[in-house]
Amino acid sequence: MGAFFSYVLLGLSLAAPIGPINAAQLDKGIKNGFLHAWFLGIGATSVDALYMLVVYFGSVHFLSSDFMKTFLFSFGCFVLIYTGVEGLMSAGKITQHRNTKGDSVLKCFFSGFLISLTNPLTILFWLGIYGSVLAKTANTYETEQLILYSCAIFAGILSWDIAMAALASTFRRYLAATFLTVVSVVSGLSLIGFGIYFGWQAVKQFIT
Repeated sequence: MGAFFSYVLLGLSLAAPIGPINAAQLDKGIKNGFLHAWFLGIGATSVDALYMLVVYFGSVHFLSSDFMKTFLFSFGCFVLIYTGVEGLMSAGKITQHRNTKGDSVLKCFFSGFLISLTNPLTILFWLGIYGSVLAKTANTYETEQLILYSCAIFAGILSWDIAMAALASTFRRYLAATFLTVVSVVSGLSLIGFGIYFGWQAVKQFIT
């Protein structure tokens, strides 16, 4: 049981670093509430599950090719800048009440899915972290335990998504509208910043 919870903590540590998904969740939670932020996180987590399967079945060499990294960096640049600009344009529309005319939860899900899917750093992250965990665990445990500990990592990621969604919706409920607008603007700018970084990485991949 102690080993199981150690892998849950690993999943939490994988999801916790500030990145495009956390920024987008914070933005959606402030504007639309818990459910929208959670569904954005679920969309991103679906991609995590996909990459875990890819690493598990040993097909990551295709995703880590130079062509795929260039394509994903380029598309990720577009998705993040678009999402960031959209967030900035709607930052001034925040109210203290639930916005029933905001984005649908399905749109939030696909937004999180696309942001995570087009992030090559996610692929390299799962290759480096989960790949090494997989190699170590496979030498020590049976297949059933390997699947169990992989599920524990996934449970840790889901727990962080729920925590982020709850945090964002709590901010929305109790903090002043002006402060929420500032947080939303910062989130939008951070998404644009990540998008510019991805674009630069795409240029570097293309010219090398």
